[in-house]
Amino acid sequence: MNNNASHNAIIEYTTSFHDTDAMGVVWHGNYLKFFEKAREALFQKFNYGYKDMIDSGYLWPIVDTRVKYIAPIIAEQKIQIMAKLEEYEHRIKISYLITDSQGRKTTCGYTIQVAVLATTQEMSFVTPQIFLERFGLLK
Repeated sequence: MNNNASHNAIIEYTTSFHDTDAMGVVWHGNYLKFFEKAREALFQKFNYGYKDMIDSGYLWPIVDTRVKYIAPIIAEQKIQIMAKLEEYEHRIKISYLITDSQGRKTTCGYTIQVAVLATTQEMSFVTPQIFLERFGLLK
């Protein structure tokens, strides 16, 4: 487990009309896009963005995800999306929290990713050394 607050990233986003559905609220599938943007910011903070992952010889597919919708988000609403590294042994679990401009929770969830060796497409059952190095998690 990881309790280090520095292993998180917060981004701001203003929703657009194209993010919404016919009912005028953000379409449920777009929340995964919001999670992705925050996860990218987190990984880039530690110089391990997608290009860095590929260059390190590992792919990190998402194997599980969960989204809990608490309050609707509408077009042109300012939100903050936080991604936080929760687990890193054997897999990566990133938790997400979306809040509105008043700090009210609108959405939360998580994604789980596993390391896959790019050359063989085999899953790694231990977290690769490069990930631990980049995130400062070596003991």
